Amino acid sequence: MYHTWMRYFTPSPTHHKLGLVCLGVGLQHGTLPTVGPRTLDHHVAVVVSAGRGWYRGPDGRRVTVIAPALIWLMPGIPHHYGPDPATGWDESFVDFTGPATTTYTELGYIEPDRPVVPLADTAAARAAVGRITRAARRGNPLLEVETGAAVHELLVALRRARADVGTDGDPVLRSLARDAFQPLTVAEHASRHGMTPAELRTAVRRGAGCSPKDYLLGIRLGRAKELLAATELPVAAVARRVGYDDPAYFSRLFSRRVGMAPVRFRAQQGGAVHGGWSHQIPDPEHPPTIATRPT
Repeated sequence: MYHTWMRYFTPSPTHHKLGLVCLGVGLQHGTLPTVGPRTLDHHVAVVVSAGRGWYRGPDGRRVTVIAPALIWLMPGIPHHYGPDPATGWDESFVDFTGPATTTYTELGYIEPDRPVVPLADTAAARAAVGRITRAARRGNPLLEVETGAAVHELLVALRRARADVGTDGDPVLRSLARDAFQPLTVAEHASRHGMTPAELRTAVRRGAGCSPKDYLLGIRLGRAKELLAATELPVAAVARRVGYDDPAYFSRLFSRRVGMAPVRFRAQQGGAVHGGWSHQIPDPEHPPTIATRPT
């Protein structure tokens, strides 16, 4: 016995220009029938939150699926899967497509070489699927945009939920972020982790979808922007604060990556934020109000 609910959508060519569109969503549980063998022309994320089953790809090898787990169905790749008939499973699926899938794959959010991914939990992923199901009500004029936005959320949730990523995130990335403002080379960062530079590059690309240099640069430039926008520190002092002893090199790097010089960025932001800067991340559920702000 099994239960199934599903909806399918046909976004317009204009909606496809958004880069990522949802083509369908489904919630199923029980001893579901086997799917395939078949080949699709789009991506599907199948989230298994309870039970167990199996997956077979084009190589014919059968892989056991134990919840919580994710099954990636890739366009053009034959697949065949189903729950164990003795236990069944709880499944939610989202069909999606668009040019943004190429970038998500490059960043490591979608993993064609790992069709079955163990997850730590499925709560956040199921919440994103829930947003798609609520948007799927008949006659919703915002359907395509709401469901497309929720697919972005789903991909982030699935990336965070991978069982090989701890609750505090990747320890290598966490350490790099902590040491990002020190004037260290990639080789020196690698040595601190007992890695070769090649091993560090592999670890960072898997965790962040980019090279260690780009990962560190993103953190440094983000902090530099904060200092330029919220303080009156000279550009040379900002450069030193984020790990660059040569302010001219920092300015060239900033200009090349941001698209404008540091002084122009500061002018564009409208001046320093006197007395209003905080390092505490606000709670979006309970934002500060005039009555709660310190005087």
